[in-house]
Amino acid sequence: MRVSDESNKRHHAMDMQSIHFQSNHKAVVDRFTAACQADRRVVASALGGSYARGTTDEHSDIDFGLVTTDEDHDEFRETIDEFARLLGEPAFLENFDNPMFAFIILPDGTEIEISLGRESQFDQIQYGPYVTLVDKKGILDGVVFTGRQPSQAEQVETLRRQVYWFWHDLSHFTKAMGRGQLLWAGGQLEVLRQICVNLARMSQDFSAKAIAYEKVDEALSEQQLLSFQPTFSTMEEGELLRAGLATIQLYRNLAVPLAEEHGIVYPDSLDRAMSGRLEHLVSQKLG
Repeated sequence: MRVSDESNKRHHAMDMQSIHFQSNHKAVVDRFTAACQADRRVVASALGGSYARGTTDEHSDIDFGLVTTDEDHDEFRETIDEFARLLGEPAFLENFDNPMFAFIILPDGTEIEISLGRESQFDQIQYGPYVTLVDKKGILDGVVFTGRQPSQAEQVETLRRQVYWFWHDLSHFTKAMGRGQLLWAGGQLEVLRQICVNLARMSQDFSAKAIAYEKVDEALSEQQLLSFQPTFSTMEEGELLRAGLATIQLYRNLAVPLAEEHGIVYPDSLDRAMSGRLEHLVSQKLG
């Protein structure tokens, strides 16, 4: 994680003096910093996310990274709710089954994310630029948080699954439409669209993680975003069927060149069989 001075500067884009805080966020950051400074278990902490990138708006949350000593890590993790209350009595506090994470909503609507790490392993607490808040041992000096990027082999396997699983989910869409179960069909159309979003991300940047809609408007070009418009539909039968056909075409536009580029055999016979079923249904229902 330690890099050249030039690279380090790029990852420390902001400092506290240049940050414009929303509403009472500065008070929350100050309380968090003071709590970290006073807690003997805490080694270091940082402010990341949109504040560190300089891209905040009125909808921004506060992203904190926190590093404990190795010996105190398990205890701190298990009592994170006590630490959270130093920031304000939470209206909501949950880790979403991730013991290294806490998500907090304060009564005024302020949203806070805290990622935990231990002194011997803390590379997961941030991704990208950050501002050091507390560093009792200098462990953040020169550190750049790049996040864990999937290997080439992992990405190829992810791509293979997206390419093949699309047709399994299309089967459910066709079945739902054939039975007139439009709510189910609408849900399956969304599943198909998410696969296309992941493929679009990979076509833009093959190292990108398959995370569907998260900040997708920043990840894709305007032209790619516009290509998804025909895949949206009301709950009217004809519109759903037309959106399904449009989703297949969008999928092909993305999946075929990606599969070829990365050595995956595109399932032509599966394509013909499953798309043919939907086309036959469209012919029956729409003429």
